[in-house]
Amino acid sequence: MPPGSGQPPRQRKPTLDEELLLWLDGEAPEVRAADAYRVRDIAAEFASGFRALSRVERAVTVFGSARTPPGHPHYELVRELGRELGRAGFGVITGGGPGLMEAANRGAREAGALSIGCNIELPHEQESNPYLDISLRFEHFFARKVMFVRYASAFVMCPGGYGTLDELFEVLTLIQTATIRHVPAILLGDGEWDGLMSWLHVVPLTHGYIDEHDLMLVNLVDTPEEACEMIREAHERQLAEGPHIVRRTAPPGDAGTR
Repeated sequence: MPPGSGQPPRQRKPTLDEELLLWLDGEAPEVRAADAYRVRDIAAEFASGFRALSRVERAVTVFGSARTPPGHPHYELVRELGRELGRAGFGVITGGGPGLMEAANRGAREAGALSIGCNIELPHEQESNPYLDISLRFEHFFARKVMFVRYASAFVMCPGGYGTLDELFEVLTLIQTATIRHVPAILLGDGEWDGLMSWLHVVPLTHGYIDEHDLMLVNLVDTPEEACEMIREAHERQLAEGPHIVRRTAPPGDAGTR
């Protein structure tokens, strides 16, 4: 109820991410102590995602707005991207929702490629789109983001809002720090990113917060065909480097080795 109405405010149940990140000032000790028990739920969410996607090999994660309707030029551009990726032998991973996520999944489905959606629990429900072969739902943004990165040979950023920009700069940070290698960040759309690139040159670059090499991590392309060619080349580099990287293994019945 609004302040001054004389009625106590109605209790509501937040999402798990919202409840996890609530301001703790004034919270009782038992509320703070409960954080330790969250680890089991978080671990279970990671395990479920890893299990569901463990056989995914060649895939590209596509980010973009949830608000773009079918028929919009951006929707049709991203739908063609999904088809082009599918024809090149790559599955498509998205956030699983509507808009440009749906467009990418739809294009992949039309090309007969694997179509994956990693949706998220939000205060305002976001329904999964109907073009998914594997549909997952996460309660924590950070677990979902790991799935976007873990199984991707490349990232394609399509026009979008805060969520897309968040994903773009998180990916660029992982590439800049060499946490992930030979996994390009591709910005799709003729002129769509001009304002952002201008700002990166005028502010972060001018002040020395990034350098010219950092700017070269951003790959601008106009067409799905250009994006696919870049992705194919990067995938070849990934395959060439793969045998030289020591990976963690877990034989049956073993706790895992490295």
